[in-house]
Amino acid sequence: MIHGFSMAWHSQVSSRNVQKLDLSDVPSIRSLLACRAGWYAGQMCPSLDPFRLLHFSIAEWLGQQQRDVIDYLQEENQILRQQLGNNRLRLSDDQRRRLAVKAKKLARRILGEVASIVAPETLMAWHRKLIARKYDGSKQRGPGRPRTQAKIQALVVRMATENRDWGYRRIQGALANLGHELARGTIANILKMHGLEPAPGRSRKTTWKEFLLRHWEVLVAADFFTIEVWTRKGSTRYVVLFVIELSTRRVQICGVAPQVNGLWMVQVARNLSDDTDGFLMGKRYLIHDRDPLYTAEFLGALGATGIKSVKLPPRSPNLNAHAERFVRTIKESCWTE
Repeated sequence: MIHGFSMAWHSQVSSRNVQKLDLSDVPSIRSLLACRAGWYAGQMCPSLDPFRLLHFSIAEWLGQQQRDVIDYLQEENQILRQQLGNNRLRLSDDQRRRLAVKAKKLARRILGEVASIVAPETLMAWHRKLIARKYDGSKQRGPGRPRTQAKIQALVVRMATENRDWGYRRIQGALANLGHELARGTIANILKMHGLEPAPGRSRKTTWKEFLLRHWEVLVAADFFTIEVWTRKGSTRYVVLFVIELSTRRVQICGVAPQVNGLWMVQVARNLSDDTDGFLMGKRYLIHDRDPLYTAEFLGALGATGIKSVKLPPRSPNLNAHAERFVRTIKESCWTE
């Protein structure tokens, strides 16, 4: 290259590097042009050297050639871009890297005029990612802290569920007695991952399984099912009310009627809670669904004898599984005979 000339910009088009010289930025070139203008005006330039004149003429000729080449490549690039249309140009990582390196050397204004494949902001973003990848040390990092073993996690969950008033420190001490050293935060993360609340919230809430286990001997469940009976009037639907003792699976048919109302339900409650031979003697909780046949009078008559109503959530037959299983047994075993 000619010494004294500044490289204004260069870009990569069609895998070719083209350099363009900005001759107006060179002070000596401006003086030469002024001198040539004076020569054509009939004035002599006293400091003009023939060798320097030849030198600058060759430089200007090379610069003009480079400008012509750049103009041709820009026009060719526009034609190729028109051939692509609106189709998105897929570039590989290596092509993005090469474009980003070349684009970084150009000024933002020149890059906006030249770049036609992607936006200048995208090219700068590619360059930032290239620099970030250079200083990325993630591949040299170690695996980090090992995960807590599954059996230890299961042990932490078991301690928290079986002892609902145990806090993190208490569980930590119990694990230390068994030879397992766990931090308080690790225990908290394990319980949180399994959906278990801290000790105050855990002790105030009782799961359905815990409720059944604690009151297993004093629990009864009630439910309805219907049967079709042929009478003189034709097929008639009868409603059957039964209760089942969960601890022994004993079943009591409370009544069968074609129509059920509040008076009938009150009478059933009196029969079940009789002091002499009532089925609910010694029981404390009656599990039932949200059927409107369980009237307030029925529940009030049972409550007067110390039996509390446990109303199940909507659409939860699995919570009254024993009664549902009895209904299925009646339908499959008895009605098919």
